[in-house]
This record gives sequence, C-alpha cells and structure tokens, in this order.
Amino acid sequence: MICCLVLAAQAHASALPDQKILLVFGDSLSAAYGIDSRKGWVALLQEKLAETHSEWQVVNASIGGETTSGGLSRLPEALETHTPDLVLLQLGANDGLRGLPLKGMKNNLSQMIALSQQQNADVLLFEMRIPPNYGPVYSRRFQGAFSEIADQYDIRLLPFFLDGVAGHVEKNQADGIHPKASAQHELLENVWAVLASEL
Repeated sequence: MICCLVLAAQAHASALPDQKILLVFGDSLSAAYGIDSRKGWVALLQEKLAETHSEWQVVNASIGGETTSGGLSRLPEALETHTPDLVLLQLGANDGLRGLPLKGMKNNLSQMIALSQQQNADVLLFEMRIPPNYGPVYSRRFQGAFSEIADQYDIRLLPFFLDGVAGHVEKNQADGIHPKASAQHELLENVWAVLASEL
C-alpha cells in the first residue's frame, strides 16, 4: 500500500517561503507496516520537528515491499512533485531479502542519490542489514555497499536504524521483521541521532 502523506500543514504550493521539505523515501519499515501510520517513526518525526524545527514539513513516500529498482522508477516524479530539501533514502532491504545482485542495488541507489543532488536536495542514506540467509559473504558485502555509496557521493550515512530493535522478538510483529508500534520511538531515536545535525 502506498504511503505518501504530507504530515504537516498542507499543500506545498501554499507553503511559506521559509518552509523546507523532508522526503522520506523507503519501504515498509518507513510506511508503518502493520501498525497505525500515526504511530510510525515518520509520523513521530514530524511531531518532533514541529517542536524543534517547525520550518520542516515531512512527506512520506514510502511503499511496502519496495526495492531499489522500484524506488528509482518512482523518484523522479516524487522529486518534481515535492521538491525536497532533504531526502531520507531508506531502501535496499527488500533487494537483500530477495538475494538480488548487489551491483544492481548499488547502481539504483547511486542513481537515486544523483537525481536528488541534481535537484539540489541533500541525501541521508540509511544503512540496511540482512540476516545471513544467503551466506556471510553476501551479507557482509550487502552492508558494506551503503558506506561505499555514501563515501562515493560524499553524503551522510545513518548506521543501521533498526539497531536495538532487529532481532528482539518482543519488539517486532509476528513476522519477525517489522517493528511494533511500541518500538517506533527507538527507531526515531536512531534516526534523530544523525538527522539532527543535517537540519
């Protein structure tokens, strides 16, 4: 299900001159899969920004099940529609879970970063990790791909934002992958630790 919500006082077209747009571009982990979207970490981020950085308006363009290929196909329209100042790029997990070639994932992420920068948007790339289902070599190379791309494009890398949540049965839904509503504050804290200095 598509989650593309402007999570602040509406219409970008009528936004005040000093307002800035933060575009969250991710998969089900950012689309509040299985929980009330108002309790997801992205909605909690907007609440926090309303208190600390009121000039920022959050747009959540995350889709459950999204791969980097799907994200690349959608991003140009999202950039044109929302003209973000900052893009939080949280994709890649579904590529890894499907065992897709890392070369393709890296190329897709690279193109999304380049497209964003061409539109004068800064990018914060989320590092993703996967279980060793496809062997330790693939898992290690998968994780390392994100830091390689961040270095290549000279952008900030957010360390694994599920840190402290992934692998904890009590913090995840029955599928063992998607965090419960009660764990969303922890995700926000992980994001905020890096994001705060980017605002």
